[in-house]
Amino acid sequence: MTTVAERQRTHTGSPTDRIDGPLKVTGTAMYAADAPVEHPLFAVLVQSTIARGRIRTIDESAARAVAGVVEVLTHRNAPRVTPTGFDFQRVFMEPKLPPLQGDEILYWGQNVAAVIATTLEAATGAAALLRIDYDELPPLTAITAETRARKEKVETFFGSPLNIERGDVDAALKTAPVTLDLCYTTPAETHNAMETAATVASWSGDELTVYDATQWVNGTQLTLAHFFDLDPEKVHVISPFIGGGFGSKGFVWAHTVIAAMAAKALGKTVKLVVDRAQFFSTNGHRSETEQRIRIAATPFGAITGLVHDVIDTNSFAGDFNEPAGKTTPMLYAIPNLRTSHHTVRLNIATPAPMRAPGESPGLFALESALDELAYAVNVDPLELRVRNHAEKDPSNHNAPFSSKHLLECYREGARRFGWEKRTPEPRSMRAGNEFVGYGMATATYPAMAGATEVHARTDGGGRVTIECATHDLGTGMYTIIAQVAADTLAIPLDAVTVKIGSSAYPKAPVAGGSQSTASVMPPLVDACEALKRLAGGNVADAPAGLEASGSGSGEVDEEKHSFHSFGAQFCEVRYDEDLARLRVARFTGVFDCGRILNPKTARSQMIGGIIMGLGMALLEDTVRDPRTGAIVANNLADYRVPVNADVPPIEIGFVDHPDVTFNALGVRGVGEIGITGVAAAVANAVYHASGRRVRDLPIVPERLM
Repeated sequence: MTTVAERQRTHTGSPTDRIDGPLKVTGTAMYAADAPVEHPLFAVLVQSTIARGRIRTIDESAARAVAGVVEVLTHRNAPRVTPTGFDFQRVFMEPKLPPLQGDEILYWGQNVAAVIATTLEAATGAAALLRIDYDELPPLTAITAETRARKEKVETFFGSPLNIERGDVDAALKTAPVTLDLCYTTPAETHNAMETAATVASWSGDELTVYDATQWVNGTQLTLAHFFDLDPEKVHVISPFIGGGFGSKGFVWAHTVIAAMAAKALGKTVKLVVDRAQFFSTNGHRSETEQRIRIAATPFGAITGLVHDVIDTNSFAGDFNEPAGKTTPMLYAIPNLRTSHHTVRLNIATPAPMRAPGESPGLFALESALDELAYAVNVDPLELRVRNHAEKDPSNHNAPFSSKHLLECYREGARRFGWEKRTPEPRSMRAGNEFVGYGMATATYPAMAGATEVHARTDGGGRVTIECATHDLGTGMYTIIAQVAADTLAIPLDAVTVKIGSSAYPKAPVAGGSQSTASVMPPLVDACEALKRLAGGNVADAPAGLEASGSGSGEVDEEKHSFHSFGAQFCEVRYDEDLARLRVARFTGVFDCGRILNPKTARSQMIGGIIMGLGMALLEDTVRDPRTGAIVANNLADYRVPVNADVPPIEIGFVDHPDVTFNALGVRGVGEIGITGVAAAVANAVYHASGRRVRDLPIVPERLM
């Protein structure tokens, strides 16, 4: 069991540079497409140009005539695989559509073929020559009165109930002196990490090796083992570096299976890299949402009742819902409350988790609604949140929070931002030709951990190697593992070698849900403490070959405590009404995320989350042609993400209170909370500056004109 000894910490808590930084800036970090294989064949995907129907004919003649083409895989000749249902330990995101197994088309951009050639150029050219004719049916591509009438109720999110009711909210709405009825919408958004998806697959007899851009080598291992009827030990998944994921690489998608199919069929190593346009339909997206929030309140601003109804969009090929109301029952002390979740199935690619699934769109609606309530009752928006602060978790039988310092985040954030300078009336603050707006919102994300094992061994000469099947998506995991190991073992940081991102190493959960730090660190300390005991307390002089392991279940008693991180987001915008020009001038976020192991990498995560939240608020929109379902913004010119000119000075603070009830090290994850509440803080600042309440993201100029 992990214990915390109050020792001198040299590295833990210090703003340490990334130990993997030199590899990345010199181009020697090995991503999936950089796998060290000789003479691979190259596979290029061919995607459906309709959203609903069936493949009628395929003419491969022109494609096969291209010099260098060795195979064209379609549903007619692809290896058969074993279909998989939904199982969180073995997740294929489209269980109703195993790749290249049939002629049915369920969405535009569905993978319908792969052309394999000796060069990428030959495969790309031949893929463009493949002729596929379809029997097309009218697709369902948007939330309309027709599709809304077919909505399905969504009961759970990964096993947790979504539809919560407490008290008598209908009575509260009928009798309250102040009521609001508000609707908010968010569009589909696409992850668009710098690295798209890629797989390099090879077979040796009945053993499969894949270099894959995945956030979960163990999940990919189990899924591929299932598809190809293999013992999991015969599947080897390697993913030492990931160029960002945000959830798009958390589970297994068709391209990974297709690469393994092609390698199996041809007996050769096959490399498949998904291009940017294809990425928009291969690796998921955040669902669009419609959210209706009804509030009952007193003139003092105390919320007596709240209803949060959510409709999202889903596919016919798989199941992932955007649980936008899941945080609402927890965040404030509201006696009467009801949440509901429904989904509308469309002929679209399957959605997926995207940084803070649920909280990102849900807090845009909830925190915008609280701002509207603050104006309705003439109470400062920050003070309104303080008046409705929950000391205990009302969604968990009023269980105490394991550690909660949200009020401190409010105070410190307001102090740093200068919230006291805000005048309450919209359009009351100016700087030259621009209106100035201040807005704020609450941030939150659950604290989670999963079953993890860590192995440590001495290499002689005072060096130690740490192994674990966890991942570094750019979050700093390599570095914080080395920091904690070095401190626990009392050796220099550069004496620690960290090996992660391979199914050959001890198991770890998906690098998602902000759980990796809390999952890995306790068993890491256990392994290092055990190794130190084997070395007689002096690892620096220990011989090579000593080995020790640590493990943790990640389980906590959720009946006794509620486990969450919190924060406060503050935004200043400037709005030139004559030009309809809106810009974010500065941003401040202060967070309560337990003990911060590396303030430098944690700050980087928060800045990245806030920038992503600015994109959500002002820019991002995965636009589809409503007639065909085609994604028309399928590149980084038309799909707008923040660039340097869009990003203002961002100030980050941590209150840094260890959560020793959650785990003995007091650590929680920081990967996702940074984006939460950002879009609402921006929208609230926009209202303060312009007097226009925008309830539909993104906040583009035409919505202010």
